[in-house]
Amino acid sequence: MEEVGERLGWSATKVSRIETARVRVALKDTGRLLDLYAVDPAKQAELLDLAKDARKKGWWQAYGDLPTEYTTYIGLEAEAASMRSFAPTVLPGILQTEDYARAVIRSALSLSSPGEIERRVEVRMARQRLLIQETPLRLWTVLDEAVIRRPVGGPAAMRSQLERLLEVADLPNLTVQVLPFAIGVHPGTNGAFQIMEFPEPADPDVVFMENFTGSLYVERETDVYRYTLVFDHLRAKALDPDDSRRLIAEVVARSN
Repeated sequence: MEEVGERLGWSATKVSRIETARVRVALKDTGRLLDLYAVDPAKQAELLDLAKDARKKGWWQAYGDLPTEYTTYIGLEAEAASMRSFAPTVLPGILQTEDYARAVIRSALSLSSPGEIERRVEVRMARQRLLIQETPLRLWTVLDEAVIRRPVGGPAAMRSQLERLLEVADLPNLTVQVLPFAIGVHPGTNGAFQIMEFPEPADPDVVFMENFTGSLYVERETDVYRYTLVFDHLRAKALDPDDSRRLIAEVVARSN
């Protein structure tokens, strides 16, 4: 799987999910795999026809201009039973309001058209259904204090975002903690990361990270374990959920 990923420019996680039927495979990706595996042309045509008939689109496939890396992440997020997230600069997308998300996306995609930015905002809002569906995603997020104090999208948008954060923090499947400035330097200074856990025991946990040049998926057991230890350290240093809500409420009150 590692070799296939290297040859096609994919993560090993993507290859693993395709080969174990955990994610839907795009038709063009099917073709690339068949070429790489040197499948007989007649057999390729047969398999591509099957792929056309068998495809069952996820809701995100309606947004055809989304990068493959992003749709891979959305598919994994939709599969996950629980997720642990550390956010040092901005809120995780799954917790963002429209105005906050629009400001973040506009900043990241400064050369994109207004239409593309709005489609990305729509996708981000749709992802949030995971938190309120029949079997909701369990999310535990640790936010650096900078996240709740950095004004994103202007004072009104930021105040609305923090008020929304207080609302969702009451969901039984959501835990929000704030890591205060007072603790000083900590193991999360290398950046944001998310640990996704899946309902099938055979599916290993996956750590997701994103940077300017792309996405990184970590699934080697020893590496995932290190991130788990870092997250445990961060949540132990963070304010407990009640104190975190009080701090967020104080920031909201001061913004009025």
